[in-house]
Amino acid sequence: MMQLSILLAVTAIPAIGNCYPSGGSAPNHEFQKPSARDRRSPCPMLNALANHGWLPRSGFNVSIDQVVNGIDLALNLSPLSSRPVAELAQTTSTTGNPTTFHLDDLSKHGIIEHDGSLSRNDIYFGDNHSFNRRIFDSYFSAFAGMRVISIPAAANARRARVIAARAANPAFNYTAREDQFSQFETALYLSVFGTGTEGNAPTRWVEVMFRDERIPYKEGYRRPTDIITNDDIVELANKINAAAPVPL
Repeated sequence: MMQLSILLAVTAIPAIGNCYPSGGSAPNHEFQKPSARDRRSPCPMLNALANHGWLPRSGFNVSIDQVVNGIDLALNLSPLSSRPVAELAQTTSTTGNPTTFHLDDLSKHGIIEHDGSLSRNDIYFGDNHSFNRRIFDSYFSAFAGMRVISIPAAANARRARVIAARAANPAFNYTAREDQFSQFETALYLSVFGTGTEGNAPTRWVEVMFRDERIPYKEGYRRPTDIITNDDIVELANKINAAAPVPL
């Protein structure tokens, strides 16, 4: 695929990876809610990493290496997927230092942030940064009663969310580029929380990440023992698009 192709609990599902203490978090990476001074992005996954200290908890002056290393250590996602995204994020920087960015710099529209987010409103309505409970609840209602989120379920929910955003926003901008980002965002949570390239991410784990911006250690998540490769992400993105393509 195009250059973007390199970008990126339930007891029946066994925890894999390292053994964590009974407190349910990686050592020295307990969850802490951000203070009013801390900066956060429109991306719930990056925010969760910061809330656990895998990225600077302040959200200030984050470097590419910190993003790549934090994603690797927390999620075992290949740098081939994370580094290009971090480099793109760096282009939004307002730090005065071209090697760093603040997490809230990622709110800049049209770089990584895009219309049709699964948990944020479009920039047309003024706030493309904050978690939007109404939007997320509408999106996540597609998974009601599901123990795990399959690829077809995730694909159809994504498609419905984009169609709803397009209907609500008279300035909606959603090209093949934005659609590819959207595919990869869904592929990311399916790969991080699911089973290889087969999807089936525990519904509760995904909800915790979006709603609480917390890594679901308490619910049973453990860092995978096998690296999540760039090819895995691409394969999942292709499956998502094939299952329920979004009309452009």
